[in-house]
Amino acid sequence: MAETREFKFQIYNSMTKQKEKFIPIVEGKVSMYVCGVTSYDYSHIGHARAYVAFDVLFRYLKHLGYEVKYVRNFTDVDDKIIKRANEVGENPLALSDRFCKEFLVDMADLQCLPANEQPRVSDHIDQIRDMIQKIIDNDCAYTVDGDVYFSVDNFPKYGRLSGRKLEDNRAGERIAVDSRKRNPADFALWKAAKPGEISWDSPWGPGRPGWHIECSAMSATYLTETFDIHGGGMDLIFPHHENEIAQSCAACPNSNITYWMHNGFVTANDEKMSKSIGNFFTIREVTKLYHPLALRHFLMCTHYRSAVNYSVAQLEFSSEAIFYLYQTLEDCSSAISRFQEEIKTSEKKYSITNVAQKCIDDLRSHFKEKMSDDLHTPAILNSVFHDVLVLMNKILSMLKKRLQKPQKLSNIESLIHLEKEVRNVLDVLGLLSSSTYTAVLKQLKEKALKRADLTEEYILQRIEERALERASLRNEKDVKQSAFKLVDQIRSDLASKGITLMDVGNDTIWRPCVPVNPAKPSNSKPDNRPKKR
Repeated sequence: MAETREFKFQIYNSMTKQKEKFIPIVEGKVSMYVCGVTSYDYSHIGHARAYVAFDVLFRYLKHLGYEVKYVRNFTDVDDKIIKRANEVGENPLALSDRFCKEFLVDMADLQCLPANEQPRVSDHIDQIRDMIQKIIDNDCAYTVDGDVYFSVDNFPKYGRLSGRKLEDNRAGERIAVDSRKRNPADFALWKAAKPGEISWDSPWGPGRPGWHIECSAMSATYLTETFDIHGGGMDLIFPHHENEIAQSCAACPNSNITYWMHNGFVTANDEKMSKSIGNFFTIREVTKLYHPLALRHFLMCTHYRSAVNYSVAQLEFSSEAIFYLYQTLEDCSSAISRFQEEIKTSEKKYSITNVAQKCIDDLRSHFKEKMSDDLHTPAILNSVFHDVLVLMNKILSMLKKRLQKPQKLSNIESLIHLEKEVRNVLDVLGLLSSSTYTAVLKQLKEKALKRADLTEEYILQRIEERALERASLRNEKDVKQSAFKLVDQIRSDLASKGITLMDVGNDTIWRPCVPVNPAKPSNSKPDNRPKKR
């Protein structure tokens, strides 16, 4: 019997700067808030990184048996939204609504489960105004010409999340420092209306919320002032999350969040990818050429707290990994289906092989160990998980041979259990598509054709040419080496474009692969790289 080990779920807490055993406030229940997008454009893969990471957390908590309340907001009132709306001549809320919907399409493509609540700022103005008034009443905010600013000098614990000293802090604004502030680090809770801008009435005059107060008010509305997990990108530690803590505690001294979690950046040439810098690719640009599962796999191949450098080469490897995975599952499903009737009618029930059982036990133990260690997904996608797929393919090869009935049916039972275990792991990781294995493989092949700028008809034509050439070579008694090179040229030409040919018996099939030594000038960009916006 395999040794049973207990692994307690630990997560890294940005507040304490260490891993901690996860203990929810209410036993069996988890309350989690993750900062959402400012919806004024299509989301980029930096956003994908954050929401895939917290989707994995959401899924794993549910896998552990917790009842999870996951809240992820939309910022639909913001300077950038207003600026973009003015540029295109659109109502700011209409523009924001459109991109909120586009974001949800991207999240569904990436297999991210919908949050339980997805509040928007424009629907929570009352709660925001009420919280600002509490902060003013507690002497932690002041008004200037219709603006309301938080006074960091009146909140001694300011800086405890980021570790910044007050004198070192920059202003928490997205605009230039306002000379009317008592301290340059003071930040806006309410912004007085400007001509032509969207606004709401308030005790301080017409205006709209500041950026930071939104999340404090909405998290308190849906999760109360005390909840388990608050997440977001590392760039939100300061000023956004630092200011959230100050606001929430100033409004309600008992406010407390147990665990702060932050994901690492996506970089391009080792520089943070962001819209403000302009070095970003949208999710749509990437998934136009790569299957969304490949993008999700790529993002999960780096630990969520580490920076991941955007790489076409790594996307290619992830795409091939997903194809290998789904091809194995498709072949496994076909084999099980082929022998299903024989299993049902067999008088004797056959057990799985010892090798298969050990492989399953190892996968279960490894999966729990690595996921419990602050969601270490890269370790899962390699090693033992890969070993399971190798074993499945080995069993599939054995079933093509003539086997005695006990050995054959035992191997089929092994495949059934192995497939189930793989599906369980994929489900928690969010890599199990709702589409059939066949459909996913077809989609992966279509993406590969698009990257290669080829049609399937062209590939089949080259396969036919190669078959005719091989047949003629077999009929020749005196064959020169150069003739074989002509046959291999077709294979190598396609391989350079990410298409590999596989000879199966008398037939040849094709499948995607990582491009092999693509013939490109050394100073040129890859043809399949999404173009920068």
